[in-house]
Amino acid sequence: MANPNPEDRILRQPFRLAGWREAALTGIVLWVAASAGFAQETRLAEDSAPAIERMLAQAERMRPISSLLVAQGGQLVVERYYRGMRADQTTNVKSVSKTLLSPLIGIAIEEGLLAGPNQPISELLPEYFERLDHADQDTRKSEIELRHVLSMSAGIQTTSFGNYGAWLSSTDWVWDQLRRPMVCDPGRCFEYSTGNTHILGAILTARTGMSLRDYAQSRFFGALDIRLPRWDRDPQGRYLGGNNMALTPRDLLKFGQVFLDGGSYNGRQLIPADWIDLSWQPRFSSPWNGHRYGYLWWTERWGGQTAYFAWGYGGQYLVVVPDLHLVAVVTSSLARTERGHTRRLRVFFDRYLVPAFAAHSRPR
Repeated sequence: MANPNPEDRILRQPFRLAGWREAALTGIVLWVAASAGFAQETRLAEDSAPAIERMLAQAERMRPISSLLVAQGGQLVVERYYRGMRADQTTNVKSVSKTLLSPLIGIAIEEGLLAGPNQPISELLPEYFERLDHADQDTRKSEIELRHVLSMSAGIQTTSFGNYGAWLSSTDWVWDQLRRPMVCDPGRCFEYSTGNTHILGAILTARTGMSLRDYAQSRFFGALDIRLPRWDRDPQGRYLGGNNMALTPRDLLKFGQVFLDGGSYNGRQLIPADWIDLSWQPRFSSPWNGHRYGYLWWTERWGGQTAYFAWGYGGQYLVVVPDLHLVAVVTSSLARTERGHTRRLRVFFDRYLVPAFAAHSRPR
């Protein structure tokens, strides 16, 4: 992968942690370039150094972690790689891929390719709903709207977890999700499913006339100087929506920074700002972990702050904390997955990372 563009705002003049204590104790000020769109400077608070050191020590103890990056106020202030991981190395971000679809839906709505969150998916995938009618399927499926799929509340039995293998073995992943029984009315329960996000990917492919990868590259990721590698496809040749995309940790950090900045990047509005507000509005709570869910984004309170995050199997996280102007990325090795690692990472964010950076930056 090519070296990062030196003009990328979150990578400009990175502050290296090797000299963290000396810099913090002398009260060094990092100036945020006005050309990057920031209006104020960021000060490294003296009392934040011990908290940052504790946070880094805790990260070091968690053996599956392969990278830890933190940007605050548009400055990359922590960049650590572990156990052979390199800055230019992509990693399978697993279900973080679901959140990576979020801007594409917002952009497609702005372009008039989709009518909006309330549009029935039967209008967008008519050939599948004709098959459902012929199969005398539950009529409640015709009531499913985009907003239900985006919020994992379509009401159809999940294709994740114990059903994932059978779903991947089917001859048509969209049909296999849609044919499954209803477990509740649309919009009445939370049923997390990769089949839902694959439906979104199929909708984008049908409405744009482009592959999911090509649309994502041309409308969003290309503007960030991110090149998406190829990933899994279904038997119809459509890219898997919602799993197994590969990005570098710095790519993820850029993605989070765009959402933190209201959808803009280097003076260009890439995502409608109101789409970010809609995406971050919690609509359901997961019955198995209590996290709230909006449109493909999770929400939790960590360190006394509201955090919006993308989460993938094995410990892949992108975290955005707007009130702290904070974006953090943690990736973990799938070869080193340990029981309880995800739970320990939630504790890490709550007790170490977010509190450390709550003290880190103070407007002058």
